[in-house]
Amino acid sequence: MADSTVWAFLTVFGAGVLTSLTPCVYPMIPITVSVFGAREARSRGSAFLLATAYVLGIAVMYSVLGVLAALGGWMAGNLLSSPWFVVPLALFFVALATSMFGLWEIRLPFWLQNRMAAVGGKGFVGAFGMGLVGGVLIAPCTGPVLAGILGYVATTRNVAMGGALLFTYALGIGVLFWVIATFAVSLPKSGSWMESVKSVLGIALLAAALYYLQNVEAHLAQYSSASWIFAAINLALLCAGVLLGGIHLTLLQGKGRAARKVLGILLATVGIFGLVNFTLAPRTTLPWVHEEPAARALAHKHKKPVLIDFWAKSCVPCRMMEKEVLGHPAVARELERFVLLKVDVDQDMDRGGALRTRYRSTKLPELVVLDSKGKEVARAGKVERVAEMLNMLRPVQ
Repeated sequence: MADSTVWAFLTVFGAGVLTSLTPCVYPMIPITVSVFGAREARSRGSAFLLATAYVLGIAVMYSVLGVLAALGGWMAGNLLSSPWFVVPLALFFVALATSMFGLWEIRLPFWLQNRMAAVGGKGFVGAFGMGLVGGVLIAPCTGPVLAGILGYVATTRNVAMGGALLFTYALGIGVLFWVIATFAVSLPKSGSWMESVKSVLGIALLAAALYYLQNVEAHLAQYSSASWIFAAINLALLCAGVLLGGIHLTLLQGKGRAARKVLGILLATVGIFGLVNFTLAPRTTLPWVHEEPAARALAHKHKKPVLIDFWAKSCVPCRMMEKEVLGHPAVARELERFVLLKVDVDQDMDRGGALRTRYRSTKLPELVVLDSKGKEVARAGKVERVAEMLNMLRPVQ
């Protein structure tokens, strides 16, 4: 679980760095650095602090959005299992992806751009103010990526992590601002390579759309395996999509190249989607029971304790805990003496909601442990370490 959290932060940081290399951000970095006064700073330290003030402005703005997205995830709850919510969400992601492929562009009204561009100026306060509005002004490239990360944050339903992830995304965007402000280096010339960066981000958004659609489409949900052969096939699809032109070609280079671009995008998207599901697939298959009366009957007949897992496919931490902790060989062996009840709160909202009320479950993931007499003896949220899980299970009789 700790590894999955680290990867989440590394991914959004990398997305921030890639965003800074897009046509909406990259050419403006030297200009922005000059406007808030880093070029005239008396020392490298002062220039670094000015750049830090600017990046912190972006980070504060994005962190607020991350907290709101996480709170929205708590309020939305079971909506991520409803096709009336998931399908429009996936279509929204597809629309954002097409903007990264150059089919259209997100633009703020000119009057709003002019008003916001007037915010800030030289000095630390001015740089911070520029940062607060800077992330919005570069929306043509940051908007789609930001929306994708916010969508993921909503699924975690973790307010602290939501704010921290968006703060980290802003730090990724700020790397080049720090470098240029502090060391006064010259950036390589803008060029077609920046459109390739946008294509990478667009493909990631399409893969995210598929990821959310699997909550309501069974065939997509079945596209998963813990097999290394499955991983190799999807890696081959990703490489084929890249080589075919999914990244380096554009849709405006004639019908032939546009067709190659589209096919490359599709292959790369499927490959990434498959690789994501491979990383989330549990390596050990546990004998879950999905009906509470059946679980209680088994426990009573065999005088076994019960482990109840409140879970949802849309909950990434739930899936990571099942793979990395519950699926660990040592934990799986300990669980052999338990009856395992999995409650998918997204799939059956009425039954899942009733069970959550009965067992006072208020978060995801959440584990409730009953002893062989049916009495609750332990409860835990996200368990990140195998040793912690074993310490909770071993005393239960």
